[in-house]
Amino acid sequence: MRSRIFIEQGDITIYKVDAIVNAANNSLLGGGGVDGAIHRAAGPLLLEECKGLGGCETGDAKITAGYRLPVKHIIHTVGPIWRGGKHQEDEMLASCYLSSLGLMVRYNLKTIAFPSISTGAYGFPIKLASKIALSTTISFIKENPSIEKVIFVCFSGADYEVYINTLDELIQN
Repeated sequence: MRSRIFIEQGDITIYKVDAIVNAANNSLLGGGGVDGAIHRAAGPLLLEECKGLGGCETGDAKITAGYRLPVKHIIHTVGPIWRGGKHQEDEMLASCYLSSLGLMVRYNLKTIAFPSISTGAYGFPIKLASKIALSTTISFIKENPSIEKVIFVCFSGADYEVYINTLDELIQN
């Protein structure tokens, strides 16, 4: 898996991959955090395309052009808001990754960069989120050899360390 899954710290808006994933809100019309950064970097045409998508349900994903970003596409997914873990948050977060990876296969994309979905303003615990993100992705790409590279781009050094440790644990087990 280490030849196909990578953990990096950085700014997802500068990655040159086939698609980046936007941790969007249900409206898809921009917001804070990574969502706002992606909308600002992509430019106003992204907002115009998103207006025509009719929003997005939590756990689902939709795809747009990349506009001014160095990517072909932006995959927008809506992560769950953490409410203590008793409201299907784990399943909805896994669905974000599955829906995004599914669009990747459908559009014949080979490389993708994910942010840490739902761990910012939505409050999902980073250790649990990283385990769900990585285990879901590992299982999916084992069954889909067309996916060449998945990068998890962590904004903070602390999140980067959690993702690195989680990947090490999952690969060893």
